Amino acid sequence: MFVTDLAISRRLMSRLSDSSGFGFTPSELRKLRALKTPAGVQKFLDDLPYNLSFTARSPKKVLHDRIASCLEGGIFAAAALRVIGFPPLIFDLEAEQDTDHVVAIFKVRGHWGAVAKSNFTGCRYREPVYRSLRELAMSYFNIYFNLRGERTLRRYSRPVNLARFDHLNWMTTEKPIWFITPEHLSATSRTFQYDTSN
Repeated sequence: MFVTDLAISRRLMSRLSDSSGFGFTPSELRKLRALKTPAGVQKFLDDLPYNLSFTARSPKKVLHDRIASCLEGGIFAAAALRVIGFPPLIFDLEAEQDTDHVVAIFKVRGHWGAVAKSNFTGCRYREPVYRSLRELAMSYFNIYFNLRGERTLRRYSRPVNLARFDHLNWMTTEKPIWFITPEHLSATSRTFQYDTSN
């Protein structure tokens, strides 16, 4: 059974009065809280132009600049999810002969969902219906291919809680946040077991 946006919103709204400002201004917090649900965070990302530059904006910079890459979008989503009551978790979908994909993940009633920024719609939102992170990661497999038409997804990382970077002000710094990189994620990656010979 799908969890509706309204059900998620009601569950989370009671937490908002206890949320820290996380370094955001009151105006910024209002904008983030107005997203209300993971689906709301995804819609915000979908409305942003895709950033093709090699940058690593903080969530605060994404909010102001209104542009995001895959990495920036995943980290922004983790921050926005944190503001509305979820832990700020990301994981990395690792590919061979292709680019990785950083995804913000969240859990509702024991099931995983995801929010992500991508030029390809199939690599974006996932409803929280997946019983494990492997199930969630595998939901991206069939639509994860390179320009030669080869399916390239090979591994996925364990979740990384971005709260570990709070001392670096990852949510609001004006500086690039390259200290959050795939190297932090791939250190604990898990490999898919499947036959790619066919």
